[in-house]
Amino acid sequence: MRRAMVTAVALPFSLPFPKPKPPLKPKLIPSSLPPPLSLSLSTSRLIFPKFRWLSSSTSALLTTPSLSPPPKNLVDFDLEPYLACSMPGKRLRVAVLLSGGVDSSVALRLLHAAGHECTAFYLKIWFQEDFKNFWSECPWDEDLKYARAVCDSTDVPLEVVHLSDEYWNNVVSYIINEYRCGRTPNPDVLCNTRIKFGAFLEAVQKMEFDYIASGHYAHVVHSAPDNPSGPSMLKLSRDMVKDQTYFLSHLSQSQLERLLFPLGCMQKDQVRTLATLMDLPNKDRKDSQGICFLGKVKFSEFVEMHIGEKEGVMLEAETGDYLGNHRGFWFYTIGQRQGLRLPGGPWYVVGKDTQHNVVFVSRQYFSLDKRRRTFRVGSLTWFSGFCPSNNEKIRCKVRHGPGFYDCSIKHEPSKDDKYEDCLEVHLNEDDQGLAAGQFAAFYHGDICLGSGIILDSCDAKTFPICSRALELAKLEDKSKLGKPVRIMNL
Repeated sequence: MRRAMVTAVALPFSLPFPKPKPPLKPKLIPSSLPPPLSLSLSTSRLIFPKFRWLSSSTSALLTTPSLSPPPKNLVDFDLEPYLACSMPGKRLRVAVLLSGGVDSSVALRLLHAAGHECTAFYLKIWFQEDFKNFWSECPWDEDLKYARAVCDSTDVPLEVVHLSDEYWNNVVSYIINEYRCGRTPNPDVLCNTRIKFGAFLEAVQKMEFDYIASGHYAHVVHSAPDNPSGPSMLKLSRDMVKDQTYFLSHLSQSQLERLLFPLGCMQKDQVRTLATLMDLPNKDRKDSQGICFLGKVKFSEFVEMHIGEKEGVMLEAETGDYLGNHRGFWFYTIGQRQGLRLPGGPWYVVGKDTQHNVVFVSRQYFSLDKRRRTFRVGSLTWFSGFCPSNNEKIRCKVRHGPGFYDCSIKHEPSKDDKYEDCLEVHLNEDDQGLAAGQFAAFYHGDICLGSGIILDSCDAKTFPICSRALELAKLEDKSKLGKPVRIMNL
């Protein structure tokens, strides 16, 4: 059996590929998996001189987790119905982003079964080292073990690449600055545009891969062979609950045309079933629920480590009453209910004074006169290169999830030099949780058109904060507020 290893090369950014193998039969999977293979990363620096890789001595310390034997009566099964989003029938060179989770592992196996020549890449990010003292072992260790085991069982080479500087400069520093300004950024969107399909895609540009693939739940439709210059389209996945087009909506056309998402034609339960039938070593792993690349790190820990804490006061929006203290306005988002530690609730964050570190709260957040449906969006990206026309009826997502709003848009000059073009978006229903810094993604039917960053609300129905609360927030010496008032239960 061919060993899963990378051989030496003379020129940087050229990757040797194994000798062509006979066309695979995508209909069947063998009833037993190949034994684990060893992997050499000794030539990583020749291939990726720009990035820092794990040394061969480091990789030798990582052992494949013990795997349960495959079922004795595993029946061969037909994979062809699951290859619709994997471009079967072509011999492509595909770079597969492998996280060690079930989704990306099944995606890799589907691409391999479709007859493509795959190389897997595990991205290792800076703060995973900074946070290693939170656990008894490095948080990426288990992920990498599973990624190696999956590659070994599939006879696919694996490379591990560091994108530490790129992640800090393009994602983390932006997130920290946005929170300090009182906005709520979306790390997952930034990870996709600037790291996974940004810095990494740029790095493999000269390695002659036809596509970059991952385990995202989305469907990319590329131009037909008779119209190679046509744009690629991002469409909703078959699983509307797991659909991740919202997180991919800010990509450029040049990024989208290089991508392949094998799971876009499948439901999540089908992916889990395939993982079991394939007897993948990580078939029983739970899905990751954290922020992109944060893993086990709690978001509050991330904010605390990189921004710190600064005690401030909480004021009731309707009365200006001093209710208690908080750790810093950057820990709170509009609409937040958890973590306020106030009796007599539920209490909600309804506003922030970032200059004076004051958080305004209310128990009346969901009253009908305080919901919003009109807001401004900037930093716009459109896959087609063209913005929908004024008053065109389209659909909108203001957060990840299966829910859509019908909406109309109107172009307007930007009030901020940071954004060249702006839209005023009017939803057909009220939304209580619009947050500046988040993304609004736009759709026409099942096609994602693009997205932009929510700037602010244009509605007159934003939550009213009384003049007394606004004046007390400006007090330099907050000790003059005295002791917090006693909160009465409603």
